[in-house]
Amino acid sequence: MSGTGSVEELGAHAARARAVALLRVRSRATALAILPAGVAVVLLVAGAQGHIGPGVWSTVSWAVAACAVVVLLLAAAVAVTVARARPAVSPTVPLAEAAAPDLYRLVRDLADRLDVPAPSAIELTPDCDSWLEDRTHPAAQPGAKALKGPGGTRRGRRVPAAPVLVIGSPFLWWMRVAELRAVLAPVVAGTGPSAHPDIAAARRFVRGLDAAVADAAAPGQVFVRRIPAACVGWIARMLLRGCRVHAAEMERCVAAAASGRAQEVDYGLRIAAQEQVGLAYAGWDRLLTRVALPAWRMGRWPSRLDAGVVSALTELSRRDRLADGFTSRLGERPACDLIEEPGAADEAASLLAARLFHGGPAETGPGWAPVDWQQYPEEVVDRKWRTEAARLHRVLDAMGVAASVSVGAQGAAAAGGSAVPTLARVIDHLATPGADSEALAEGIGAALARDEETAEPRSRTGSAAADSGQAGAGTDPLDLWGPVPLPLFPLQPPRTGTELLTDHVVAMVCCAAVDTAGAAPGLDWLDGPALLVDGGRRSDLGSPVLSLVEDGDAEPLLSWLTSVGVRTDKPVRLS
Repeated sequence: MSGTGSVEELGAHAARARAVALLRVRSRATALAILPAGVAVVLLVAGAQGHIGPGVWSTVSWAVAACAVVVLLLAAAVAVTVARARPAVSPTVPLAEAAAPDLYRLVRDLADRLDVPAPSAIELTPDCDSWLEDRTHPAAQPGAKALKGPGGTRRGRRVPAAPVLVIGSPFLWWMRVAELRAVLAPVVAGTGPSAHPDIAAARRFVRGLDAAVADAAAPGQVFVRRIPAACVGWIARMLLRGCRVHAAEMERCVAAAASGRAQEVDYGLRIAAQEQVGLAYAGWDRLLTRVALPAWRMGRWPSRLDAGVVSALTELSRRDRLADGFTSRLGERPACDLIEEPGAADEAASLLAARLFHGGPAETGPGWAPVDWQQYPEEVVDRKWRTEAARLHRVLDAMGVAASVSVGAQGAAAAGGSAVPTLARVIDHLATPGADSEALAEGIGAALARDEETAEPRSRTGSAAADSGQAGAGTDPLDLWGPVPLPLFPLQPPRTGTELLTDHVVAMVCCAAVDTAGAAPGLDWLDGPALLVDGGRRSDLGSPVLSLVEDGDAEPLLSWLTSVGVRTDKPVRLS
């Protein structure tokens, strides 16, 4: 027996053993539920045949029978709840075979090489991960249909429906075809253990319990149903705790068996491909938090996030020596070529990412519209700066701060009964000894909260715009998550008052640079909004602004403004 075969067989055997142990939990729970009924039957039969006399034993018999009825009704309620519960599934973008025939062909060829059932479908997720997900309803009969490959029914056997293969959409754009195949090999190999009846039954049982617990805890239930739901939920949680160790070990053994089976398929390439996985994750994280998040906060969602990953990682390879050589791969065929319309798939995944990580409706509207990368500097960066600068001056107006003699040689004057929106006004206030910057920060935070409240409310209703016309998608992929408020996965914690004030002062400086020094808004693929001066990015603005905000020291910022040629006394356009 080879080493690889040994690992695979040992893992598969251990997984089956854990599945059997997990199913024993269900069997013991069933036996415990029918035990009172069995005792009641024995006592009642014994009383009817005269083996026990009337009196105390008769009372005991009927008491046990009543207890048995209650236990059976409760067990039936649990069984019905588990059977009818709808397990939550990951929000994804369906990818029909007609939309990606080459990708389906690659996955099926890979399944044939691994001698495992092919996945039943392929879907995309806006994340850097790939996995198999069972989409069969617990009430469905798992052996109701046979898996079909390129040549028809696999081996002529009727086996449980294969799980869905979920692929991280950034992988398709950054990875080459061979790298994607190598990364998917151990994932696709997991369809083999999934076809085993014991493992499939154990997974359905655990997922049903988990769904029953979620249903029992769902808000909005009428009072009459709360107590039964609480009892059912308590029992389901108790069973779930009893299954926890076995379920975790079963999945670990399944993963080990799948990895062992995939050892002989593109093993050498898989090591290099795993490096690309880590690199893609780093680029995806930077793109979401630094580039996409500012747009989402303004009601715009970048429609080509996956294409942006390629640009971000290409820029990273240019800056970082550790990434040298990665761009040479770009001459090979990208995995997104396996999709017929990669632009539509990218747009669908980008919208789903916006809804998952920030929140928003499923369809575009006045306050929720896509933006191309070419339009990003003008429609996102410049608008972001103008909005934050206007908010800063509104708060200064509310605080009664007027324009005064400027710090240094430049100055600003008040016009009429209202202060002119100049950079000098902001610098004067923050550099004045005893200035209450905390009050200004609190005012900005309150104004930001009001602006967010008055924005168009986010809605999850509507048709699934995320499918972008792809076949096979008829519902919103987030409908199954119920009333859970978006976003499901927040990217960043709330910003502190100092961070908010710093961001608003930086925005004001950038507006002044654009209006008075010929600067321009730009996009940095790794850091997001950028200020371009003479065609180059200026990344040295943060430290001078922080000195002004935290220490009241305006000299570093004034020196920076002089080097760029910014006029602090000139009015700044706020819209």
